[in-house]
Amino acid sequence: MLKFNFFLFWFFVMLMSSIILFILSIYFSLMDLVVYLEWTLLYFNSVDLCYVLIFDWLCLMFVSLVMMISSLVILYSYNYMGMSSYTSLRFLFLVILFVFSMILMIISPNLLSIILGWDGLGLVSYCLVVYYMSMKSYLAGMITCLTNRLGDIGLMISICWSVSFGSWHFVFYNHLYNSLLIYFLVFSCFTKSAQIPFSCWLPAAMAAPTPVSSLVHSSTLVTAGVYLLVRFFNQLNFNSYIFLFLSLITMIMSSMCANFEFDLKKIIALSTLSQLGLMMSSLFLGLVDLTFFHLMTHAMFKSLLFLCSGIFIYYMNDNQDIRYMGNITMMMPFTSCCFNISSMCLCGIPFLSGFYSKDLILEYSVFLNMNLISYMFMYFSVGLTCCYSIRLFYYSMIYNNKFILSLTNENFNYMKLSIFILTFLSIIFGGMIIWLINMDMMFLIMPLYVKMQCLIFILFGFWFGLQIFNFKNYLFNLNFYMFNSYMWFMFSHLDYMYMYYYNFSLLNGNLMNWGEYYGGMGLSFYLLKISNFFQLYSMNSLKFFLISFLIWFMILI
Repeated sequence: MLKFNFFLFWFFVMLMSSIILFILSIYFSLMDLVVYLEWTLLYFNSVDLCYVLIFDWLCLMFVSLVMMISSLVILYSYNYMGMSSYTSLRFLFLVILFVFSMILMIISPNLLSIILGWDGLGLVSYCLVVYYMSMKSYLAGMITCLTNRLGDIGLMISICWSVSFGSWHFVFYNHLYNSLLIYFLVFSCFTKSAQIPFSCWLPAAMAAPTPVSSLVHSSTLVTAGVYLLVRFFNQLNFNSYIFLFLSLITMIMSSMCANFEFDLKKIIALSTLSQLGLMMSSLFLGLVDLTFFHLMTHAMFKSLLFLCSGIFIYYMNDNQDIRYMGNITMMMPFTSCCFNISSMCLCGIPFLSGFYSKDLILEYSVFLNMNLISYMFMYFSVGLTCCYSIRLFYYSMIYNNKFILSLTNENFNYMKLSIFILTFLSIIFGGMIIWLINMDMMFLIMPLYVKMQCLIFILFGFWFGLQIFNFKNYLFNLNFYMFNSYMWFMFSHLDYMYMYYYNFSLLNGNLMNWGEYYGGMGLSFYLLKISNFFQLYSMNSLKFFLISFLIWFMILI
């Protein structure tokens, strides 16, 4: 008897839903339609508690995108996770639950139903991150879950606050909201979208299986915060330089970290973080349509990048270190080709999908009243993106082979099929969407040097990526390296400066000790002590609780 294949069934269901919703979204965009569905649950004095769903082109297109990527991830998981055991079915239903939580959040204009989807995302993502049941994945799941719970506080306060407006439907009250209410929402979205100072959970969540990473870090969990801010967009409240500065710092710091990371999945996670910083900064500059456009194009090529890295890990005996990869293109030419296409989309190479959204954001930001620091930060982060991309390409494709692959030939299976479809979409998606939703109606006139600036920074990033890492075999003429190292960096002076700083820090050793005492180390020590005390206290008998209750009662009286 044939066993019912849940993976393929859900793949076809989601794929068909995605295609139908995409056609619907184009129709809604052309006809300028918005559909509200409303059920009244409770009507009490001036508080109207009702369940509402909103359908417009923005929401339908995003749901279609989530469905498309989810269907391909499910098809990919059929081979990656296997389907011979019940655990793989548990994995499949967790992914489906995750996708439905995201869809609930997308189609809700009601803050109460938004928090249902929002919490669903946080809790199911915890289950998915701890899927492998090791200590590493457990700790990563805890930090993911707790950081997301921290963000829920802002959303809950906003819910309580918005009752004073008479309803939870933020769509009707967007122009009336107090700026503090918007700040709470931005706080929530910053934790979910992993902006600084809440960005530590995103690289940690790489302990999850690769299909989960692809889904979570391309189109669902991290983009939920950006999508919610796009929905809540109000020009008066969003014009804040503090948020813009935090987003720009996220871009720069994550790109810097990616340049010194050797874990393949962590590099891609940090690149997601830098793209989220770009989305947030464009949102706080007021470019709300371009933010949504970049969110969609980024979801396509980033999920492809994760799935290709998953195939590398799958065939290399679970190895994630890029230093062991080298020369992988000889063994897996098709996957390497798809990987490099998605990497080029990330850099913004002209006429691939990443170029249309990224270039438009950077060019449009020239026309806004941005200061020079923000301007330089945005362009510098573009260069850094290319820098870590060329480094990743060098280590995984060109560097000498140091590791034996478990399977030298690559068979065409469901994993290859899913990345083939995503590669095709990554190439055409940007150009297609910019034409379908009338983004190409923007007419920007600027001097040639400003127009070429983005391309120059991309090329500069490639060059810098080639220079900053000490190559073992010279790709260029030796004089080229002599010129670039000895004339520019002057190692003797750098060595002198390093020794001077080192000696200075040793002389002021007391400062460092006090920093440890009062800094993160001391804080964690005291937190541990306090939690141990409370644990000891809670494990005692009931009379301790009664006595302490009586003491507090007497104090209060």
